[in-house]
Amino acid sequence: MKVLILSWEYPPNVEGGMGRHVAELCPALVTQNVDVQVITPVAEANMAGVTDYDGVKVHRVFTSHLKDKTDIYTQAVGVNQSLEVYAQQFHCYKGGLIHVHDWLTSFAGITLKNTWGCPLVTTIHATERGRARGYINNTLQYSIENAERNLIADSSQIIVCSQHMLNEVKHFFHTPESKLTIIPNGVNFEDLAEPPTQDLATFRAKYALPDEPIIYSVVRLVHEKGLHVLVQAMPRILADSPKARLVIAGKGPETPYLKEQAKHLGITDRVNFAGFVSDEDRDLLFRVASCAVFPSLYEPFGIVALEAMSLGCPIVVSDVGGFSEVVKHNQTGITTYPNDPASVAWGVLYSLKHRELAQELATRARRSVEELFNWHRIARMTIDFYKKVLE
Repeated sequence: MKVLILSWEYPPNVEGGMGRHVAELCPALVTQNVDVQVITPVAEANMAGVTDYDGVKVHRVFTSHLKDKTDIYTQAVGVNQSLEVYAQQFHCYKGGLIHVHDWLTSFAGITLKNTWGCPLVTTIHATERGRARGYINNTLQYSIENAERNLIADSSQIIVCSQHMLNEVKHFFHTPESKLTIIPNGVNFEDLAEPPTQDLATFRAKYALPDEPIIYSVVRLVHEKGLHVLVQAMPRILADSPKARLVIAGKGPETPYLKEQAKHLGITDRVNFAGFVSDEDRDLLFRVASCAVFPSLYEPFGIVALEAMSLGCPIVVSDVGGFSEVVKHNQTGITTYPNDPASVAWGVLYSLKHRELAQELATRARRSVEELFNWHRIARMTIDFYKKVLE
């Protein structure tokens, strides 16, 4: 079986959950005898070329459009033109299929599908209307949604990561349910389960004193991730747990606002904006934190919750989207009302005050991830999906 995957991101260029998903799915497919080729754009000419990455043949295509000072839609159109030109060397993918992840590489995917006459499948990780919580109100958003609509219409079948996303795509794009298949995200459980190479106490000391409980969040700092709700909850948390320290890892356009919000609330000394952290440090923070908090306003799946669960960290998540399906309240974690600082404060304090129960929930969560969200299982589900499409 041959699969050509078009992805906006691939290691070492990974910023969000979509890129991580593609990077971990592809090697898992290779281990089950799928011929996987990935085409992905890069912004520097010296990064271009073909490499074997965990058994996956990765074609990194240089395109100057990645540095265009314009909106993401116009940038994506230019990047796709470069990907189309490069992909023509494959001539035809007879007996195989094209797999696109979200709209960012949809233009090239649709063109190649029409040129070669082979099936096009798509994984929809999120939608523009969903991120805007149902409201589209500017030209850029309309353009992105139109690209999503065209991609869904041109695809033979669609993968979504949760029942929430199935309902979203079905509702927003009037997509028949027969065209939609749920295949969840996953995590490399075996890698996460390996013992840490650093001394945890020494590492923890970089962020907090021994008697300061760490409240941890690691996300891209954009509005829909709800970090402003967590910052707003901190005064309530500190009133009951004055030694608590919030560590926020990640970067994004919300960073200046969040820092200003912390300053306005007078809690700057209790909030550590760690910025970008390596995967190793991200995982070590999960190991030393008292709880990990993800107060998203919109969350198609929530792969970061799986990572926290795999590392045995108690989690507090908002009861939205995929989080509602992955985290069961008082069974594998604590769920809170979305966009509600008081509820987030309650969830965090509940975890801090009931340490044994929180750890018990974390142990259950870890078993759940190991059983349901391992990449071997997800790759097998994906291969069965591919076979159905090819048949």
